[in-house]
Amino acid sequence: MAKLNRYIGRTVAGAIIMVLFVIVGLDLLSELIDGLKEVRGDYTFVAVLKYVGLTSPGSFYDYLPFAALVGCLAGLGSLASSSELIVMRAAGVSTRQLVFAVIKPTLAITLLGLVVAEYVAPVSQQIAESQRAVALQKTHSIHSRHGMWHREGQQFMHFNAVQPNGVLFGVSIFSFNQERQLERNIFAERAHYIDGDWTLEAVKIVDLGPKGATYEFIPQLPWDTGLSPELLNILVLDPKDLSISGLWRYAQYLNKQGLNAGDYELAFWNKLLQPLTIMGMVLIAISFIFGPLRNVTMGFRVFVGVMVGIVFRTLQDILGPSSMVYGFDPIYASLLPIVLCFIAGTYMLMKKA
Repeated sequence: MAKLNRYIGRTVAGAIIMVLFVIVGLDLLSELIDGLKEVRGDYTFVAVLKYVGLTSPGSFYDYLPFAALVGCLAGLGSLASSSELIVMRAAGVSTRQLVFAVIKPTLAITLLGLVVAEYVAPVSQQIAESQRAVALQKTHSIHSRHGMWHREGQQFMHFNAVQPNGVLFGVSIFSFNQERQLERNIFAERAHYIDGDWTLEAVKIVDLGPKGATYEFIPQLPWDTGLSPELLNILVLDPKDLSISGLWRYAQYLNKQGLNAGDYELAFWNKLLQPLTIMGMVLIAISFIFGPLRNVTMGFRVFVGVMVGIVFRTLQDILGPSSMVYGFDPIYASLLPIVLCFIAGTYMLMKKA
């Protein structure tokens, strides 16, 4: 049985990895084509290639559930097409043993994906976004396409570019009073974080009072803020690109500021529960192979896998925003599609057992 487990594991794992490389490759090619539209000045073709390469670990984890579904359909489908599954069943191998033989390599790939998502993808994505923003930043404009906004109390901040080492470019700070009237606008060309304190450089200050506006230029100005380089490294990325621990820390920070952390909580639960998502997809694939897709062509199996993956992702995309609109906990939006996968897969397997 050990040799049989290794054989099934190699077949399924190889199919998953092949599908994953194809999907990620197509996604990176699309990113490269889109990036070529922004080539100008310091942002060269080589910089675009580097950006695309640095974002590849994130794509690897994002497409892992989809690759697990299609890969299992392809791997097990090849065994079914050559009647190897029938021989295994005739030799006394139970459905449960076959399920565990498929889940073992998938679980190993899932654990590898978790390591990438937690320690590799966020760092490489942050470096990619930082380097692109620095190359494309418009120092004297708050309308940089790749900049980011942040709110802290009555202050709204915009950063044209954020570097991982605690250096900001194009810092704009807008201070409002309780009546939501703009009182002060600060623009600094750079900001440095040294020994726990921020310092703004080349600072332009505009104060708005009852008698009009006053302008002042200061070479350096201390900046008191609750932001740290660690939090900024989180802020610079979309929620889906953050690590699980980073999502949790930033969600807690937003809650302390009295701000809505729904997007980050939803992304946290989606990432934390992704191993269950992958197991649910694998269960669906196994139930299809032992059921309605036993004797169909490989192309049709891949087509069904793509359709199921699209339905699953669409359900996630609908339930996620719905949790924030209707106010129910984001964990339920993440769990419901997974539970449906397990129910459907288990039902079809029991029906064919």
